[in-house]
Amino acid sequence: MKKVNHELLALFLLVICVKLQWKIECFLEPNSRSDDSYLGFTHEATDFTPEETYDYIIVGGGTAGCPLAATLSEKYSVLLLERGGVARSDLNIVYEDRMLNPILYTNPFDSPAQSFISEDGVLNFRGRVLGGTSMINFGFYSRADDYFYQNSGIEWDMSAVNSAYEWVENSIVTRTDHLRRWQASTYNAFVEAGVSPGNGFIVDHVQGTKIGGSTFDDSGIRHGAVELLSKANPDNLKVVVHAIVDRVIFSTSGPLAATGIRYHDSNGTSHEVHVRTGGEVISSAGAIGSPQLLLLSGLGPNSSLLSLNIPVVRDHPFVGQLMADNPRNSINLLVPVRLTDVGVRVAGITNSGPYVESLAIPRVTSLVPFIPNLNLIPPANLSVVVFGGKVSRPKSTGTLNLVSSFDVTVSPRVRFNYYSNTEDLLQCRNIVDVFRNVLETQAMEEYKFPNIIGPRGFSYIGPSIPTDSSDEESIATFCRQTLATFWHHHGGCLVNKVVDSHLKVIGVDSLRIVDASTFFNSPGTNPQATTMMLGRYMGEKIVNERAAQDTHS
Repeated sequence: MKKVNHELLALFLLVICVKLQWKIECFLEPNSRSDDSYLGFTHEATDFTPEETYDYIIVGGGTAGCPLAATLSEKYSVLLLERGGVARSDLNIVYEDRMLNPILYTNPFDSPAQSFISEDGVLNFRGRVLGGTSMINFGFYSRADDYFYQNSGIEWDMSAVNSAYEWVENSIVTRTDHLRRWQASTYNAFVEAGVSPGNGFIVDHVQGTKIGGSTFDDSGIRHGAVELLSKANPDNLKVVVHAIVDRVIFSTSGPLAATGIRYHDSNGTSHEVHVRTGGEVISSAGAIGSPQLLLLSGLGPNSSLLSLNIPVVRDHPFVGQLMADNPRNSINLLVPVRLTDVGVRVAGITNSGPYVESLAIPRVTSLVPFIPNLNLIPPANLSVVVFGGKVSRPKSTGTLNLVSSFDVTVSPRVRFNYYSNTEDLLQCRNIVDVFRNVLETQAMEEYKFPNIIGPRGFSYIGPSIPTDSSDEESIATFCRQTLATFWHHHGGCLVNKVVDSHLKVIGVDSLRIVDASTFFNSPGTNPQATTMMLGRYMGEKIVNERAAQDTHS
């Protein structure tokens, strides 16, 4: 087991707040049990013999792939291939008070979270489990911002978008029925610090401080994207886990088209499966997996493929290009109270660019190794809290390149070039300003330690906020010292570069990408809501387009 070091780890989504007790209804019915009926059509790859053809083959049973597969199965036969396993019995996945554990303990082979270190030296994670990153994240649910819709390049029908969000929300998203101490304090502090107005509960992206939904219910049970598979037509969907897709197969005559895929199981046995006429291969393998799969299949920059002796199927110069990740900068505090809060419920959407969130570290988390200088769980009367700021719409971009020319299990090299653009660094300066304002609020007074000589003060763990707001050098140093990630990486298969407005790969028939690799920026404060919506939205779009074609044929 690999113990993760903090600086490369703390994400902080947050907590909810306000000294009000909210009586708010749930999208998901209160105390709903996890819907595990998808297990009835889920198979281990070693025990599964695929049919020769399916209407749709989806690579990646993650945040987008699960709703996509469920939707397409309403009318068509679907094979969904996931490289990871099923984690519904993994208590670290299921329970909110253990939500840090999947990323604290990873291994190179089969842990639900797969760690990788970018060439920038920043630790990152991607999902390797049925349900994808929705099974290892902090659960915060918030829809995309208008800027994303207007600039994504994707062809949107906003009525269908809203319908797709509601389909997800009614299935797995909860509105909290109460707010605990740290959550209330955080909400009040954000509003008092000028992250206003206070919007209460809202799933839409609006400026100010908001309470979002969560894929954890009020009993602390996760309801990830995997449960959306239970809405599928079980007669039309086969889900296969520990199935590692090696490459896409293309036509050898006529127009260039994807005709199937080749995958192997955990015994190393290879399988080849094809799509029927009118069907498609759809990659939902994520911002790392989808560009990697295209490159291994011979779609990518001509020079890069030839240097690796990969036969070029089509020169696609932007595959693996324009990769981006949102920098996260944070402060960690030891506070003189015992907090029992768990989870992420609040986000501050500032008028200066960044988004801010906060989290009380769950006490069940073993050792808290990701906070520097803190090697033990704090004493019973103390707690650790984290404030995180996210740079929205980063201008800095990087690249993804293959390490192996044939082995998909070897992670590619990724560089995001964090803070290479000065506009991103300016947003970090704004994060520092917001942190300073938050800590000066009345709502934060009770979290200071008494001082025998002088005023009460905060106890930092790791770097503190620069004291001089005009000292640009110390602020830049803070930004680089505390650089980490929110794990919201995206890009590599951008719209109008690699795919068109319908997410079809340009110049290749019957091949589509449906995941965050097509995003030019991370939507809203947290992308999982939009990624799940995208799976449902594109599934309905494909079904409706085929119905229209059948009518006219």
